Amino acid sequence: MEESDIYYWKSIAVKMAEQVEKAVAPLVGTPDAGEIIKMGADGTPTKLIDLVAEDEAIGVLENTDRPVTIISEEIGILHINQEPPDEPRIIFVVDPLDGTSNAIRNIPFYGISVAVAEYIPGGDLPSLNNVVMGFVKNFATGDLYWAIRDQGAFLNDKKICASSQNSLDRTSLGAFIYGTRFRRVDSICRVIRRMRILGSVALELAYVASGSYDAFMDLRENLRIVDIAASKLIVEEAGGVVTNERGESIDGLLNVKARTSLIAAGNMELHKKIMQTLEAI
Repeated sequence: MEESDIYYWKSIAVKMAEQVEKAVAPLVGTPDAGEIIKMGADGTPTKLIDLVAEDEAIGVLENTDRPVTIISEEIGILHINQEPPDEPRIIFVVDPLDGTSNAIRNIPFYGISVAVAEYIPGGDLPSLNNVVMGFVKNFATGDLYWAIRDQGAFLNDKKICASSQNSLDRTSLGAFIYGTRFRRVDSICRVIRRMRILGSVALELAYVASGSYDAFMDLRENLRIVDIAASKLIVEEAGGVVTNERGESIDGLLNVKARTSLIAAGNMELHKKIMQTLEAI
C-alpha cells in the first residue's frame, strides 16, 4: 500500500472510531440498548446498540466516495461505492462494538475494532495476512491502540511493547472462558499469579500489546476471526506472539463465519510455557 493510501485509510479508520463512539454514547447503560433487532450474518442476535454502531461505520465508508468493502458481524459483507464484477482492494474488517454486554450494563470496557486489509485481485482469498493496519479504541477511556504492519504498535501517540515477563507464577493473564473446557483453564489458574476476565477480546489483546496483560487466551475454538483481525496485528507489531491453542499460526479468512482459538503472549518464552501447561492436561 502506498504511503498516501496508508495515511488516508488511517484517517478514515480513526474517524470511524470517533463517529461510532458518538453514535452509541446515548445508548450505553440504557434498557433499549440490549433490544434484539434481528439475527446477524454471523448467526448471533443483533442488539440495537450493535446495529447503531454498524450503521455509523458503514456511513463513514459511504462518505469516502472510494471503492471499499466492509466485513462486519451484523451485515456480513457489503461492497461500497463499487460495481460488480470489480474485486475489492481495500477491505475494512470491523467489529463496531466489541464488549456489547459491557456497554449495555454500563461497564466501562467496550469499544471498536477496525482492521484495514489490502487485497490484490487475483490472489488468494483475503485473510488475516492481508491486514496492513489495525485500530482498537476503548470508548470508555478514549484510548486508541493501533499498528501499521512493519511500523510498530502504538497507544495513542506512544510506541508500545509487549511484556517481557516469562515466569508463569508472575503472569497476569486475561481469558475468555464462557463455554470452554474448564479443566484446561484450571491448569493455568493454578500456576499464574492472577487472571482477569473483562469481556472484550479486542481490548484485552490490546492489553497484551501494551504490557498491561502478560498473556490472553480463548480456548473455545469459536472466536470470530473478525474480532481479532485488528488486535492480532497490534500484538505482533508490539513484539508479542499470537497462535491458536495448538501453537499454529492463525491465518483465517476474513469473513464472519471463520472461527479460531487463541493464545497470545508478550513473548515467545511465556507462550511456550503456557502451551506446555495446557498440553500436560
